Amino acid sequence: MTYRTALTALALCAVASGASAELQVVKDQSDFLKLVQGRDLTRMGITLQVTENGEITGRAFGKKVSGAWKWQDSFFCRSLYWGSQNMGDNCQQVALDGDDIRFTSDRGAGRHANFDLK
Repeated sequence: MTYRTALTALALCAVASGASAELQVVKDQSDFLKLVQGRDLTRMGITLQVTENGEITGRAFGKKVSGAWKWQDSFFCRSLYWGSQNMGDNCQQVALDGDDIRFTSDRGAGRHANFDLK
């Protein structure tokens, strides 16, 4: 896996492949928390936890991941660091894609990444 691919996936903006079920968009913070609370979000060398108190923690490709999030206007808005690298701020649409949770950057208009919920 290339450095660029790793960054793209980590930024929650990678293009997912394959056919998907009809997306069920999550518009409410409490519904989002029911999905992620106490679970790992995993994808290609990435394991993240999104906590109820607004923190993002985990590891990706051997480096620490840290950040913060808030729910704003039906979107998951996050700031993220991968090691010391600032991955920036982004508000993302959250949806269920079959058994996966999908984050689509730029308020649903950008690229997406699916994560397994474990």
